[in-house]
Amino acid sequence: MATNEDRRLGDLAEQLRHDDPRFFHALEAGTPCRPREYRHGTAWLTLAVALGGLALGIVLGHGLLIAGGLVLAGIAAHRFDPDRARVRQGIGPPPG
Repeated sequence: MATNEDRRLGDLAEQLRHDDPRFFHALEAGTPCRPREYRHGTAWLTLAVALGGLALGIVLGHGLLIAGGLVLAGIAAHRFDPDRARVRQGIGPPPG
């Protein structure tokens, strides 16, 4: 029974190493970092630029800047989705 469980844990570890090597090595070293799904640095930057462009478009009354800000806000919102890789691969949402 223990060998079967060890094999399953080994398979899970190998899958984690393949999916997110940075997280795997940090976890192995004892200094865990956030998994890839929860790193949102570029999403926050995109959202800040979008809101800045939207505010500037409203102040200047320029429709193209407003539209660009709204499009960038939509892109930023999409980047916050932790399941975006699954959606890109055509896999449905997780059960539950």
